[in-house]
Amino acid sequence: MLWAISRVAAPKFATDREKGLQPHIEYLQSQKNILVISGATTSDDGKQFVGSLLIVNVKSRAEAQAFVDGDPFTKAGMFSQVTITRMSKGQFNPQAAADA
Repeated sequence: MLWAISRVAAPKFATDREKGLQPHIEYLQSQKNILVISGATTSDDGKQFVGSLLIVNVKSRAEAQAFVDGDPFTKAGMFSQVTITRMSKGQFNPQAAADA
């Protein structure tokens, strides 16, 4: 089943992002078997990170939480809020995001 994970950046996110970015990317790559899509959320002008949105395919909320908890960004306190919501697949069009 699919789980949408929305995370709000903590105030220190902008200053601490670079030093934790490589371990975060490596973690996401290690989870490619469950990670459907992930990306940063930004301000409307794209200049400021405001959080992230991820969709994972796991069997339970507990597994989605374990995914979140394993992320080095989470361990470093980079998010002030995390919301995990079960979702149903409706439309799926990867080509629509090809130029995003």
